[in-house]
Amino acid sequence: MTGTARIVLVHATPVAMTPVHDAFRSEWPEAELTNLLDDGLTTERAHRPDLAEELIERFVDLVRYAHRTGADGILATCSAFGPAIERAAALLPVPVVKPNEAMFRAALACGTDIGMLATFAPSVPTMEAEFAAEAERLGSPAKLRSIVVDSAIDLLRAGDTESHNRLVAEQASKLSGCDAIVLAHFSTSQAVERVRARVDVPVFTAPQTAVLALKEAVHDAS
Repeated sequence: MTGTARIVLVHATPVAMTPVHDAFRSEWPEAELTNLLDDGLTTERAHRPDLAEELIERFVDLVRYAHRTGADGILATCSAFGPAIERAAALLPVPVVKPNEAMFRAALACGTDIGMLATFAPSVPTMEAEFAAEAERLGSPAKLRSIVVDSAIDLLRAGDTESHNRLVAEQASKLSGCDAIVLAHFSTSQAVERVRARVDVPVFTAPQTAVLALKEAVHDAS
């Protein structure tokens, strides 16, 4: 692509914003970024056992708006809205990248026993379904073992990043026998160094892999 790529980041929680901006500074600093945030999406998702149709449509509307602003590519940063992201991607002519797909691919390249550390429980079922679909697409018999680190995300929202990172890292040893570990959310990536200090297996984060996947998709589409 010639010129600067205009990228819209669609957020459903403020705690995803710093990690993805850090990833862009590292992996694609020349991208021009715009942020769209509807943090009520995560609040409502937390109180529902399933991803309701009205929340899917609300998320899709946000992505449609992102496209209307002139985006060359769109990155959704919240892992709890996979089906909504897929629907939006099917409707728009520009790349719309899911937060975890590239991370799952990277982990699957390491083996068939993958561990996942999550902090937002409602996102886990959709993420497990996405992992299973990606494993099937790649012809892998891989299985995903998930651990939800209770209360960690509340600490992060309150500004206590250190305690969040400590709690996530403390659970990592339970997955030390896996072939690889993924940190489920963009926000969880802030604990990556603490987690890597606890285990001897590859640990993957969503922001870096997603930014690289979007960069490739936008360049391929130009």
